[in-house]
Amino acid sequence: MAVYTIGDLHLSLGGNKSMESFAGWQDYVSRIERNWRATVAPEDTVVLLGDTSWAVKPQELEPDLRFIESLPGQKVLIKGNHDYWWSTRSKMEAMFAELGFTSIHIMHNSCYPIGDMAVCGTRGWMIEEQTPHDRKLSNREAGRLEASLQEAVRLGKRPVAFLHYPPIFLEQMSGNIIDLLIKYKVQRCYYAHLHATACQMAFRGEYMGINFQLVSADCLNFALKLVEC
Repeated sequence: MAVYTIGDLHLSLGGNKSMESFAGWQDYVSRIERNWRATVAPEDTVVLLGDTSWAVKPQELEPDLRFIESLPGQKVLIKGNHDYWWSTRSKMEAMFAELGFTSIHIMHNSCYPIGDMAVCGTRGWMIEEQTPHDRKLSNREAGRLEASLQEAVRLGKRPVAFLHYPPIFLEQMSGNIIDLLIKYKVQRCYYAHLHATACQMAFRGEYMGINFQLVSADCLNFALKLVEC
């Protein structure tokens, strides 16, 4: 029962927008599917770190969700900055039920237990907190992360953190996010959001006892990252 992760699939099977015009993204949906099916077993779980679909309208979203549902394993979704389709958890779960989806799960102010570990996380926010609005959103996302981590503690599970935005980039960091990871003794944090040349500048490795790894789809050559097995 392995756990994998990947972020920024940027699916657009409903025809809203495609990444095909960007360097390195040619035939990306087929590459994702091929790598996924070669890696993931039905009993495994994949954590998707946001920017899953470009969809805005329900008719644009359904083909992307059906594609994800058709792939093996359970899928846990976190919101990204381009997931404009994201709604309340209850509305999304009702939509999944109406469409007959059984393998797609939303993580929002909660955790997802797998064995002795807990998948914890949230979208996060931009490191450059220049305005009161940015600071408000950053604090809100920190609160959502803490709610997720608190649930892991309540369940007696070992927390592993998953974020969309990077908590560290170059000389900057999201102090409130890092403080929570330290407070709850999180040892591993996976994040996405960065693309192209930013992949080369991303922080990978250990800081304050936490191992950080970038898992944006293009930075992984559209293969999934093993979290643990």
